[in-house]
Amino acid sequence: MPADLLRAIRDILATELFTLGDTPFTLSTLLAFLLLLLASVWMAGRIRRMIFRVLTQRGGRPSVVGTVSGLIYYTLLLAGFGIAMGTAGIDLTAMFAAGAIFAVALGFAMQSIAQNFVAGVILLAERSIKPADLLEVEGKIVKVLEMGIRASIVQTRDGEDVIIPNSILIQTSVKNYTLRDQAVRVRVPVGVVYRSDMALVKETLTEVARNVSDRWGVKEQHPQVAMTGFGDHSVGWEVGVWIDDPWEWRPAVSDVHEAIWWAFKERGIVIAFPQLDLHLDAPIEDSLRQLAGRAA
Repeated sequence: MPADLLRAIRDILATELFTLGDTPFTLSTLLAFLLLLLASVWMAGRIRRMIFRVLTQRGGRPSVVGTVSGLIYYTLLLAGFGIAMGTAGIDLTAMFAAGAIFAVALGFAMQSIAQNFVAGVILLAERSIKPADLLEVEGKIVKVLEMGIRASIVQTRDGEDVIIPNSILIQTSVKNYTLRDQAVRVRVPVGVVYRSDMALVKETLTEVARNVSDRWGVKEQHPQVAMTGFGDHSVGWEVGVWIDDPWEWRPAVSDVHEAIWWAFKERGIVIAFPQLDLHLDAPIEDSLRQLAGRAA
C-alpha cells in the first residue's frame, strides 16, 4: 500500500470530531469505542447462552438458570462498556463538566436508571422474585415472564403483558404466592337467613369444602368452615379451601360458589339478601286513603 494512502488513512482516523473536556474525540476513538462495545455485547450474549445451555443440561431449575445467566450477562456488559470507554479515552468527569445544565439533566435521568439497575441486581442476587413466580403487585395478580436488569415483564390473568420497573418490586410490598410453595387459601363468604338450621348449614358447607378441596386442594391442608358474624339481614359464614395453583384462583372460587348454590338448593337453605321493611304512620295512611278515594 503506498505511503501516501497510509498517511491519508491515518489523517482521516486522526480527524478530531469534538472534544469532551480536555479529551479530543477522533474518528479512530469512535471506531474503537463502537467495535469494543459491539464485541462486548456479542461475547456477553455467547457466554450467556453457553451458561444457560450448560446449567439446563445439568438439571437446573429454569428460575435459577435464568437468574444466574442474566446476572453474568449484565456483569459482562458493564465490564465491556467500561473497557470500551477506557480504551477510547472517554472520561465521564469531562462529560459532566461539559455544562452545568447537561450535568443536572443527566444526573436526574441517571438517578432513575441507576435506581432500577441496582434494584435489578438485588432481585437477581436475592432471588426472592424469580421467573414463573406469581405476584400481587398494585392489587393485580401477575406471573413473572422475564426479569431484566432495569425492568421485569409480567403477565396478568387476562393475558396482558406489563413492564414493571424493578424499583417498584423493591420499594413496595409485593405478595409472592410461590416464594416457598404454591399453596394458597381461597375464602368464599356466604350469608343465610336467621331462621336457618345452623347445624345443617355448617354440615352442608363442610361437605362442600371437602368436595371442592378434593378437586383443587392440597392434601396437607384441611378446608375450614367458620361462622363470621351476625349481620343486619343474615348470619355470615366463610368457606376456606386450599388450592395448589394460585393462578387458578378464579375457577376455584367459581367452583366453590356453584357447589354452595346447588347444595343449599338441594337442602332448602335460603341464602340471605338485603330486605327493607316500610312502616307507614297513621296520618300518612289516611292521606293515602283520601287520595285513593278521590281517584276513584
